Amino acid sequence: MIESCICCSCGKKVELSRGELPCDVLHDWFMLSQLKGHEAVDRYCFCSLGCLKKWADKQLPEVPDVFLESLDEEDKD
Repeated sequence: MIESCICCSCGKKVELSRGELPCDVLHDWFMLSQLKGHEAVDRYCFCSLGCLKKWADKQLPEVPDVFLESLDEEDKD
């Protein structure tokens, strides 16, 4: 059973007391599971949609400026 939950983005921590249901205490939290392979699962918790978005944005590689600038050049031709 979950004893505490920490937001992977901002670090906010919520402790669960004995007898409390996680679904009651973590109301409005987001939990994400990433399947990594056979019985290998990474789990992430987020206290808000904003924190989930910040984390997701960090996971995506940025498009290099050189590539974006080359798209502008193609439109001019």
